[in-house]
Amino acid sequence: MGHIKRSLAIFLGNICLVAAPISVQAQSLPPLYTTIENPVLGDKGMVVSQSSIASEVGADILRNGGNAVDAAIATAFALAVTLPRAGNIGGDGFMLVHIAKENRTYAIDYRSVAPAAAAVDLFLEPDGSVSGEAYRGIKAAGIPGTVAGLYRAHQRFGQLPWKDLVEPAIDLAENGYVLSWDAVDIIERSRDRISAEGVAANVFFKQDGESYTNGERLKHPDLAWSLKNIKIGGADAFYRGPIAKRIVKEMSENDGYITAEDLDNYRAVDREPLVGSYRGVKIVTMPPASGGGASIIELLNILENFDLKAAGWKSAQSYHLMAEAMKLSFSDRFRYATDVDFGTMPLTTMTSKTYAKERAKQMSERSASPMGQTEPGDPFAHESRDTTHFSVVDSQGNAVSNTFTLGSNFGSGVMLDGTGFMLGNLMGNFGIGLEGEERLDGKLRSANKLRGGHRPISSMSPTMLFKDGQLWALVGSPGGNTIPSTISQMIINLVDYDLTVAEATHSPRIYPEYRTGELSVERGVSPDTLRLLEAWGHRVTVDATNGSTQTIVLDIPGVQGAADPRRPGASAVSE
Repeated sequence: MGHIKRSLAIFLGNICLVAAPISVQAQSLPPLYTTIENPVLGDKGMVVSQSSIASEVGADILRNGGNAVDAAIATAFALAVTLPRAGNIGGDGFMLVHIAKENRTYAIDYRSVAPAAAAVDLFLEPDGSVSGEAYRGIKAAGIPGTVAGLYRAHQRFGQLPWKDLVEPAIDLAENGYVLSWDAVDIIERSRDRISAEGVAANVFFKQDGESYTNGERLKHPDLAWSLKNIKIGGADAFYRGPIAKRIVKEMSENDGYITAEDLDNYRAVDREPLVGSYRGVKIVTMPPASGGGASIIELLNILENFDLKAAGWKSAQSYHLMAEAMKLSFSDRFRYATDVDFGTMPLTTMTSKTYAKERAKQMSERSASPMGQTEPGDPFAHESRDTTHFSVVDSQGNAVSNTFTLGSNFGSGVMLDGTGFMLGNLMGNFGIGLEGEERLDGKLRSANKLRGGHRPISSMSPTMLFKDGQLWALVGSPGGNTIPSTISQMIINLVDYDLTVAEATHSPRIYPEYRTGELSVERGVSPDTLRLLEAWGHRVTVDATNGSTQTIVLDIPGVQGAADPRRPGASAVSE
């Protein structure tokens, strides 16, 4: 019997030697054999995105001497090719950049803005309902911000030449990339939106209208043309050069609202990040025009008044408390979030511990509060769950957390002739219907008003966490309305329950559906827990997944990454 035990010990030891990545010091590893879900490990840099091709592109930039910002820019342009439903140069987003040598974090707001000619009345039907043109078609488009945002990041923090960062995406567009089953399925399910405009249909479907199949190669010469111009001319090519000319021509011929002056006036904006804390962990996130950042801080401030660790991971008590706090934070975001360049938002109050303590008093530990009835025209409801997020860290400790979007899946459904990229559907993110109701009864419904030159409030909220003054984690997610709750649950899993980044990512998520009054719960929660939640007054539905987090945790001297399996094709790639 003794020799069997000795042989087993040798066998297990050999497994450990084989399983441990050579590049990581054994003493830095987490207790890998105590958890079912394990992260991707590395000792240098890492890129985590929703596309394995884009992650490889970014990691290759790191290997060739680029910093985290360089890798982020290359990853973003690659996503514009390989994830066309969300990755984009025709949409917008938000970026956090952490510079290690300064130990300082910067925020870049490249949210789209409404054209100068845009007005609420243009998107209201005679009966006061919101016109479909706010969500679909050429009139739904705002001034795209992505190229300006990426170029701004490179101007401030880039290391490699700009052209080297755009070149990989040009290669993917020009020579094509192999379609996955998921990509084929998404394109087919979006056929109506894509086919509404012939230009996009000619790209994503074959000449006879047939769909591409898994394993076939999709080439995109018009997008390659746009990217080549961006490679040579930077942001000027898009906003004032040959791409701008094509945009203006198509807008003029098809009754769109974007003009040459609109494009020329667009700027990505440097912002001061929004800062909070949760149980001693510093939270750095996006300020408005992101409404999600303030919502994350308020939500976590409320939950700080309860002992979630004692309640237990995946317990009915913890899910109940999170759901109640989500309702409170959402109601504030929905009512008060606005473009702070043109209005005021009570950020100091919304993100204060004192205010959160007062809000927490409204929560019962054993009873669900009635779900507030969200008014028709909820602007956050039209922010697609097919936004995308990626995280990057380099070997020097510089980092980028970036979320960008086209709005809805494939945006407005419009691809302007000769440009190769989809335009986002910005207008539906304003509170158009609520503003119409406000005119009737004078009651403040939403501060998120449609005006020319304004940025609509977004749920996108790339976030960074710091421990003892040092960068500890990068997290973000798509998901529209669910983004703040998804990111908050990731933070709770890491901070309260001390989970690995993989465990935190795989853990089932919840989300209170504000329009239906239901508590959406992902699969994987025990039936006993669901019964308790229902007994406490929650209308539970086991529903679709929430979010797609792409997260990195710095485990000095190494890094740990987890790509969210909720979206096929995501991957974490180490340098």
